[in-house]
Amino acid sequence: MINHAKEIKKRRTFAIISHPDAGKTTLTEKLLLYGGAINLAGSVKGKKTAKHAVSDWMEIEKERGISVTSSVMQFNYGDYCINILDTPGHQDFSEDTYRTLMAADSAVMVIDASKGVENQTKKLFKVCVMRHIPIFTFINKMDREARDTFELLDEIETVLGIKTCPVNWPIGSGKEFKGVYDRSTQTISKFIAANNGMKEVETVEATIGDSSLDDLIGKDRHDILSEEIELLDGASAEFDQELVNNGELSPVFFGSALTNFGVETFLKHFLSMTSSPLPRHSNLGEVDPLTNDFSAFVFKIQANMNKAHRDRIAFMRICSGKFDADEEVYHVQGGKKLRLSQPQQLMAQERKILEEAYAGDIIGVFDPGIFSIGDTLCMPGQKYEYEGIPTFAPEHFAKIRQVDTMKRKQFIKGITQIAQEGAIQIFQEFNTGMEEIIVGVVGVLQFDVLKFRLESEYGVEIRMEQLPYEYIRWVESKDIEVSSLSVTSDTKRIKNMKGNPLLLFVHAWSINTVLDRNKGLVLSEFGHE
Repeated sequence: MINHAKEIKKRRTFAIISHPDAGKTTLTEKLLLYGGAINLAGSVKGKKTAKHAVSDWMEIEKERGISVTSSVMQFNYGDYCINILDTPGHQDFSEDTYRTLMAADSAVMVIDASKGVENQTKKLFKVCVMRHIPIFTFINKMDREARDTFELLDEIETVLGIKTCPVNWPIGSGKEFKGVYDRSTQTISKFIAANNGMKEVETVEATIGDSSLDDLIGKDRHDILSEEIELLDGASAEFDQELVNNGELSPVFFGSALTNFGVETFLKHFLSMTSSPLPRHSNLGEVDPLTNDFSAFVFKIQANMNKAHRDRIAFMRICSGKFDADEEVYHVQGGKKLRLSQPQQLMAQERKILEEAYAGDIIGVFDPGIFSIGDTLCMPGQKYEYEGIPTFAPEHFAKIRQVDTMKRKQFIKGITQIAQEGAIQIFQEFNTGMEEIIVGVVGVLQFDVLKFRLESEYGVEIRMEQLPYEYIRWVESKDIEVSSLSVTSDTKRIKNMKGNPLLLFVHAWSINTVLDRNKGLVLSEFGHE
């Protein structure tokens, strides 16, 4: 066990979240560069060259230069073993992102210095707050024109409701960007745009008020910096590790991921401020990662990762102990013992077969169709379950059918598999079978992804008709007959694949009207897997 503890304490597992184009995938690449996991960071936008970002692997991602699915990457840096979960930031992403946050111990929020907090960031942020996980902020693209730094911090505090504590402070922005000032060491890292694969950044010892600083950053900048730091020392929250741990205070860093500036500084601070895997809640109480045997939960299922083999991979977050590929484990929901087949670690598309892994690690295992999202695995003889992963309410709905009726079987198989991955949710009309399928998604891009994947992976062409509904509610009351409810004209009764009844509404006010008309009816915004 001593060896386990040593390995587990080295682990750091975090997700990177942001709005599209804030530079999240670029930051991920630069972190991998420091871990020696890749030698040359590929910019996502390089359409002319064939070099796509390492963490983007689906065809549609390469075509559009965006991340659609969540990738998992592991690398070592110093004494640490780091697992990064790179989530899709596209505004029309899927529930996949929400679920990935359930597997992380902390989150790094990337914010574009010229745009500030954007809509998507707010949604993701809510999930972090719900779980009280530490949130670190990296304000990116300082080498482009940026908004006022105090304004940016104020926006994070008011929009997201979290206090901020700048660890370093930018000196100018855009063409005038001179570097960052580290508040604790009182040194300045001078900005030099690094070449693609260059790792080093020049750090200069300089104290505010020292005349040598005039030569380095210019007298005007020196004056502004000393004013800003004085203001900051008086106004900003003090660094408090406990508040950071509870997700109530976000340490803030500034830099430019594309030019590799401020990334390593951020990484070093981040590693010292985060902890190794923490205990997780189960139905039998807390499960400690160090003292308990192997346990894990499934947070993502991905079909057809490899075109040559029609395969399905279940991604698991190991929560406690050590995983040994030779040992049998117990699948709680399936009620049986099994050996996990082809356990592997993924580096975007590259895979390596594993013999062992530890709490904090993310592993992919071959899934013959037995796992569902939220399933728990533990050692035989133990039977506890981790808390279910919430099903997030879709916001867009469409009716779909296949063009060629002869391909019914492929259509059902394709749509069911994609739904099991959690990218879409599928529903049926309340009193009919699979002839009319209603698809609900969190973001409309998922409709394009669905169409693209059904055509390319299953050879099925579909017709899609957008529906006007925007709100969905799970019917929690077990003793109420859904078909006899008194509803408004814009309400639709549907059921999910497990036969649970739901209601769709066009307008928010209809929800209250239906609740008023039907005494004892309980509706909920989240379903549970």
